[in-house]
Amino acid sequence: MSVAYDDSVGVEVSSDSFWEVGNYKRTVKRIDDGHRLCSDLMNCLHERARIEKAYAQQLTEWARRWRQLVEKGPQYGTVEKAWTAVMAEAERVSELHLEVKASLMNEDFEKIKNWQKEAFHKQMMGGFKETKEAEDGFRKAQKPWAKKLKEVEAAKKAYHAACKEEKLATSRETNSKADPSLNPEQLKKLQDKVEKCKQDVLKTKEKYEKSLKELDQGTPQYMENMEQVFEQCQQFEEKRLRFFREVLLEVQKHLDLSNVASYKNIYRDLEQSIKAADAVEDLRWFRANHGPGMSMNWPQFEDEEWSADLNRTLSRREKKKATDGVTLTGINQTGDQALQSKPSSVSSYEKTQSYPTDWSDDESNNPFSSTDANGDSNPFDEDATSGTEVRVRALYDYEGQEHDELSFKAGDELTKIEDEDEQGWCKGRLDNGQVGLYPANYVEAIQ
Repeated sequence: MSVAYDDSVGVEVSSDSFWEVGNYKRTVKRIDDGHRLCSDLMNCLHERARIEKAYAQQLTEWARRWRQLVEKGPQYGTVEKAWTAVMAEAERVSELHLEVKASLMNEDFEKIKNWQKEAFHKQMMGGFKETKEAEDGFRKAQKPWAKKLKEVEAAKKAYHAACKEEKLATSRETNSKADPSLNPEQLKKLQDKVEKCKQDVLKTKEKYEKSLKELDQGTPQYMENMEQVFEQCQQFEEKRLRFFREVLLEVQKHLDLSNVASYKNIYRDLEQSIKAADAVEDLRWFRANHGPGMSMNWPQFEDEEWSADLNRTLSRREKKKATDGVTLTGINQTGDQALQSKPSSVSSYEKTQSYPTDWSDDESNNPFSSTDANGDSNPFDEDATSGTEVRVRALYDYEGQEHDELSFKAGDELTKIEDEDEQGWCKGRLDNGQVGLYPANYVEAIQ
């Protein structure tokens, strides 16, 4: 039937109506869809948790790599601290995203999983108990009405067939009157046929109207029973919808870091660290540690008996530490050296960079050349060659950290041209002619 039974509506509805036989199956299918939607939501949260974990790992790796680069790089002082504070922010945010991942999986995911298990009960033969109950309820409510509907359809078909037969008989009887070849007996048969068809039309019409009336009488009860089963399905679906809303609100709370106090503190601390950067302080530190403010072992007149060990310049490999309390003999402080410098942070760059404190005797304007104007030797000059050349083999890989250091691989051979100094460094020459320094314990003499 495609006509609504509500008199207040008074309009025809499509054959896709819920009241049509079998169309309740969409409502039944919604129960199965509810179980699948629970699984879909769990998969959704699982994927998001993986994203949170991956993002946290990427933040941590990024912070670790850039912290090393900044610490080994040329940046120094308070700006270096501000820069590394950005990496600290990433590490702290990474921890929060790991907490988000844990909340999504340990709380939200498990909550959906448990609700799904409690709401849907699987049967031994497949499917869910709730789906079968709804299917049986609708089938039972629809069965009496569907049976009467089938009778109405059969009566309607018989009535329409009788009407068609009557029209055909009437047409033949009318045409026979104009045919002189037909005898009275033949005409009588045609007239009897028409009369019989009219009686069949009346009988089938009466039966059709009767079955339709019975169907109409049973429709209210049919609608009431269907509504009752449908309402049970609605209540079940309402529980799922309300549960989903509750879970999604929990997910929102876990994802929203803007309301987390520790998240706000991260950026408050980052802002304070960046604002604490002081260009004047950094410049003052650099002047005192690497500029004109540094101490200098100025050359002085020395007696003939002065020990050669004491007049040597500082090894080019030695590094001055900010906390050293050693006072060099024969030092005259001038200019900024006499000023008391303000304590400040020591850059990590100083840990990896070497600033030679000796002066070169190769410069053309050096007043202390190997021979003075009178041809006498310079007492400050050091012997450039402290040993004979020896072939050595590298035991380990070494990558030069400065421009005057050699790089080689384990097994490479090179020539040692100067013996080991007090700091454990030797001067050598690679086979390509490059001369530089290398750690003495990284090689062994070739027998």
